[in-house]
Amino acid sequence: MSRKGWAFSLQFQMMVGFLVGLGGGLAVHMTQQDAAWVDQVTTYVTGPIGQIFLRLLFMLVIPLLFSALVVGIAEMGDIRSLKRVGLKTLALTVLLSAVAVVLALAVTNLFRPGDGVDQTLAQQLLLEAREGAGAILSGAENRPSGVNAFLNIIPNNVVAAAANNDILAVMFFALVFGIGLLLVNSPTTNRLQETVEGIFMVTMKLIGIIIRAAPLAIACFMFNLAAVFGWDLLVRLGAYVGVVLLALGTHMFIVYPLVLRVLGGRSPIEFFRAVREPMMVAFSTASSNATLPTALRAAEQELKLPPRISRFVLTIGATANQNGTAIFEGVTVLFLAQFFGIELTLVQQTTVLIFCILGGIGTAGVPAGSLPVVALILAMVGVPAEGIGLVLGVDRFLDMCRTALNVTGDLTAAVVVSRGEEHAAPETQETEPLEPFLQPQ
Repeated sequence: MSRKGWAFSLQFQMMVGFLVGLGGGLAVHMTQQDAAWVDQVTTYVTGPIGQIFLRLLFMLVIPLLFSALVVGIAEMGDIRSLKRVGLKTLALTVLLSAVAVVLALAVTNLFRPGDGVDQTLAQQLLLEAREGAGAILSGAENRPSGVNAFLNIIPNNVVAAAANNDILAVMFFALVFGIGLLLVNSPTTNRLQETVEGIFMVTMKLIGIIIRAAPLAIACFMFNLAAVFGWDLLVRLGAYVGVVLLALGTHMFIVYPLVLRVLGGRSPIEFFRAVREPMMVAFSTASSNATLPTALRAAEQELKLPPRISRFVLTIGATANQNGTAIFEGVTVLFLAQFFGIELTLVQQTTVLIFCILGGIGTAGVPAGSLPVVALILAMVGVPAEGIGLVLGVDRFLDMCRTALNVTGDLTAAVVVSRGEEHAAPETQETEPLEPFLQPQ
């Protein structure tokens, strides 16, 4: 089966799992809520199945994010003629991702789609979830706060940080390591970069295998949650989808047009007319990587961008410029925190902001690529990782929407970066060596 066919087949299976689990849970909530067998099923069957799925994802989170971020940064220095373009791309990527996450947090804090749940039931489920995910959440209460939390981002020992599940510290090391690979261009470092790329490919292959079990895990998650919360779950889930779409639409039709007009010097109407095809392909495939050929053709033939610029920016952007993913992660974390009655402090929301920016840069441009990142952030801020089951059933539709935003953001970045580069001489840039920066002082 082709990648596209497999993606849609998985989408259908996940939706079936969502409906089966939701229907079974609602039926139990209405007819057998206090029955003893329900507790046994959730404790010994559906609960462990969901835990196995989550633990498999957590097992691969660190190698996935580390390798994806290192490769995404390092590839910006592969072509010497595009050193300046690489820095502009990186700066614009961080800027757009930061705006996206701030927008996501603001909208979710304003509308609070997760509020209103019976907190007695929510706290009961929260305690059960913490017990089931004790190995993941064991160090949450001992995490530093305030200035120490900021300083703790810089690890004394990256191996110890990885062992302690201190992902922000690991991601900071990945950023520094990727910049180091960008600056040092030698046969040895090229082989090292290929090794990191190999780790990324193997990790993505394993995650692709694990994701095949998502329909079963979704059914188990939804059965457990619907059996406790009943119809109130549907109301909260609908509000969550609405907030995500509001944030995505605001970024698409307000932020991007402003960036195009102010920084790119382009008409937003002409831009959206030119990129209709890659936007539709992105929505239908839910994959930035699968849309890359169409996006390249639109950039060169419709937007008339310099090929050397568009190819570089769009190739990097397929992995590094994931504004829609960053919005989805931010809204999801705050929604689930509100759902379980967990008020995140300003420091915790800042941590979510930083990690969503890094996660948007490091998330692979494939369907469900942000799933491990969301699960990880939930654990970091003390929200039950099982809560991800609330959103997995609608994730496929939201994935299609946020992928369209991701690809549109890549093309927006290509327009902005291309401005002023149309008449730059590649030969001059190619002959400018990196060696002076590498000589001992």
